[in-house]
Amino acid sequence: MAESARFRWQARARWRRTLFLCLVLASVAAAGWSMRQVLPYHGGKPLEVCILVLFCFLFTGITAGFWIALYGFVLRRLGGDRMSPLRRTDAATLAATPLASTAVLFPIYHEEVERSFAGLRATYRSLAQTGALAHFEFFILSDSRDPEMWLAEREAWFELCEELGAHGRIHYRRRTLNVKRKPGNISDFLARWGNSYRYMIHLDADSIMTGDALVTMVRLMERSPEIAILQTAPALANAKTFHARVQQFGSQLYGPLFLAGLAALQLGESTFWGHNAVLRIAPFMAHAGLPQLRGWGLFRGAVLSHDFVEAALLRRAGYEVWLEPGLGGSYEEAPPSLMDELARDRRWVKGNLQHLAFLFRPGFASAHRAAFLNGIMNYCSSVFWFAFLVAVTVETAVLTLLPVAYFPEPYALHPLWPEWRPDWALMLVSVTAIVLFSPKVLAFLDVVLDRRRRRAMGGPLRLAASLLIETVVSALLAPIRMLAHSQFVTEALLNTQVLWAGQNRTRETRWSEALLRQAPGSLLALAWIGFAYWLDPRFFLWSLPVAAPLVFAAPISVWLSRYRAGARLRAAGLLLAPEESTPPPVLDDLTAYRCPVTGNLSGFPRAVLSPVANALHLQLARPRGDTPLRQRARERLLATCVTGGPGALSTGDKRFLAEDAQALAALHQIAWEQAPDSPWGVLIETLLQAPVPPSPSPSSLELPVPGAAVSGAD
Repeated sequence: MAESARFRWQARARWRRTLFLCLVLASVAAAGWSMRQVLPYHGGKPLEVCILVLFCFLFTGITAGFWIALYGFVLRRLGGDRMSPLRRTDAATLAATPLASTAVLFPIYHEEVERSFAGLRATYRSLAQTGALAHFEFFILSDSRDPEMWLAEREAWFELCEELGAHGRIHYRRRTLNVKRKPGNISDFLARWGNSYRYMIHLDADSIMTGDALVTMVRLMERSPEIAILQTAPALANAKTFHARVQQFGSQLYGPLFLAGLAALQLGESTFWGHNAVLRIAPFMAHAGLPQLRGWGLFRGAVLSHDFVEAALLRRAGYEVWLEPGLGGSYEEAPPSLMDELARDRRWVKGNLQHLAFLFRPGFASAHRAAFLNGIMNYCSSVFWFAFLVAVTVETAVLTLLPVAYFPEPYALHPLWPEWRPDWALMLVSVTAIVLFSPKVLAFLDVVLDRRRRRAMGGPLRLAASLLIETVVSALLAPIRMLAHSQFVTEALLNTQVLWAGQNRTRETRWSEALLRQAPGSLLALAWIGFAYWLDPRFFLWSLPVAAPLVFAAPISVWLSRYRAGARLRAAGLLLAPEESTPPPVLDDLTAYRCPVTGNLSGFPRAVLSPVANALHLQLARPRGDTPLRQRARERLLATCVTGGPGALSTGDKRFLAEDAQALAALHQIAWEQAPDSPWGVLIETLLQAPVPPSPSPSSLELPVPGAAVSGAD
């Protein structure tokens, strides 16, 4: 550890970042000067100045991506970055490093029970195969509010513990008060059990990690006491729909280059992405407490996008944060449809814009300020693109419809002549295309030069065809995302309420949903190209690459969400990920799992009717004082539930009954006494027709008391 503590990377980071900044600024300056030559008045009018500034902002983003990809390509061809934590430690030393107590956290909120528990199960089984399970404990931290969800989560947790023999090693806790969302959920865990563990590993509901990856992460942290967060580079996996397969292929193709380049620039001041990472608990508890924003609008209240801020706070306290691209076995899933991706982005936009409040705070490292700015620009660039299109449209309309103003400034002594430079325009378009598409070419070469990856992704011909498909789909989706992100940024600045809900991971997009969501953008695009055609047919052709995808956004959304299209592409060997050619056991485990509690009955009816489930929930119900008011409420709801069935209850009514041990016990007894044609009789028939899981031993239902470290209580 002493050797690691003496490691110095700051000078190399300054050199790399300075070179990168010079390359980006030189590229933007050259492109901006060329754009100035293309404009008719060479930036001599206010509207042209606006166009020039917007162009430079947009070109900064694509040229930064180009240089990061080039950095990554060079480093990967040289065998990787010698500065990374994994490269600094030889395999024998790492294998001999002892492990430490680690908590693996699964925060969930209204997630699909089968999918989230499948990932936990696969990760647990993979870790068990390493022989290091004794050093790890798993915590399912639920923020679910709907009793149909959290009752099913409890039962799935119990069944999983039964299957794996993991009682006392996989814990479940549901918060009653959802304060500060996910960061509050993690803080609640740390306040209760943080002092019992040296590390915690954050996983999302769609995360999967191999046991080897978990063990290696902890050993790397043990070798480097100065590191507070070690972030892995999760690869997208398990994609089924066309949309998810495109995102997965793009991530697998371009991700290694961009991640290697990004890690090389950030080094010990990397960002934290909130999942698939290991954190040192003591410094996190001491220094990563999120401040309450005290500004106005969206800059008031809780910090929504917490991960970047937590990394910056830890670095300010003197600890290091590293991204390790060389560590495999870390996976997550892509949203199955464009609608789900945009729903996720709507939540992210507000959190990223909040980072404006931290951009100039004292003490933060330059790399973290750059990460804040990059997160903001990821979405604000859409606003700049939209504004650029508006400005160009206005400029074209002015030049076409109004007489040429040779003396735009009053009292000018000399006329200002518009000058058309098609040669400069062609050169600028060519250079922009080269900068935009060069990372794709570099990524293609990176795979072709790697025999293992080349074969796993279908060979050169299929890889080239897949690259073409991904490029076309990305071009179709770019304008749709641009318009949606512009809307989300506007909503965030107006401080509109953002819905916090679980993510869809299996449902295809319905036509009605797509038409409703995409209709405004399609109508706007139709109006724009109609005006462009009336204005100038050449301008109409220029507008088509942006307008056409917006016009057909609804069918594009529906088509890309289809599972059948994704299956056909995989059968044809297109858009392949390396893990699909040779699936690792952890991903096979994921797809093989079938949750025993997801079936014909939802969580509340199962909690009432199933003897095992009812006994479980009775033990985990919160102890409450049996006041006269509570007795009357219980009697009223029991009468309603018995006569009308679960459908006669509101969500709040179900929550009351599910949290009341006396009510659950009475309802179980009464429901089984109902007539076959009653609501409960029909549900009993449904339950009896379902496959019967193996009965647990009586001792397995002797659960810990609520509030203990091994807790299933609220």
